[in-house]
Amino acid sequence: MMKRHIVCFGDSNTHGYCAITGGRFDETERWCCRLQEKLGEKFLVIEEGLSGRTTCFEDPIHEGLSGLDYIYPCLMSQEPVDLLIIMLGTNDTKERFGASAACIALGLKRLIDKAKGITDCWRDKKASILVVVPQNIDVQYMNTEVAATMGRGCSEKSQGLAEEFEKIAQLTGCYYLDANQLITARPNSIDHMHLTAEGHRQLAEGLTEKIREIFSEE
Repeated sequence: MMKRHIVCFGDSNTHGYCAITGGRFDETERWCCRLQEKLGEKFLVIEEGLSGRTTCFEDPIHEGLSGLDYIYPCLMSQEPVDLLIIMLGTNDTKERFGASAACIALGLKRLIDKAKGITDCWRDKKASILVVVPQNIDVQYMNTEVAATMGRGCSEKSQGLAEEFEKIAQLTGCYYLDANQLITARPNSIDHMHLTAEGHRQLAEGLTEKIREIFSEE
């Protein structure tokens, strides 16, 4: 039986960063692993999370973080791909990139267009992409150590992503989901931007329902 391959392409919240330990949530807690458990043996859920990853912006401090640069080898190494989940945008709000929510959405569009154009990676040459808006950054992040590197205005920009990302999803023919509508647990109280274990659980539950809906349409 050929499993359905689902590639989860994201940043530290896909990698599973735990603000309490500074390490990573384990396989019983991360949303990708929880998603695998819920979807069952007919699916293969692939974690492709990288801390600091952006949609398309080159970080002047850390190399290799542009999603646009990595999407080709990522998808080709995991082919055949049945569904690509993109959950990015949090890092794009950093002050050093100088990007508004609308500009971040244009970065997402560049990433989507490139992914759709990698025809050899898609099963039956049919691209299928789910855009997930990340949980908003709480304004309290400005009272933490991360404010020094994130900069100002990140919370406000993150709150504008849902509307802008929905426009891009409609324009590019992608599925769309706003994590803020799934997750009632607030971000952790250390940096106010990373998911808690409860947030991972809630995201996995919401994604499971959406993915079953997507594949029932085929």
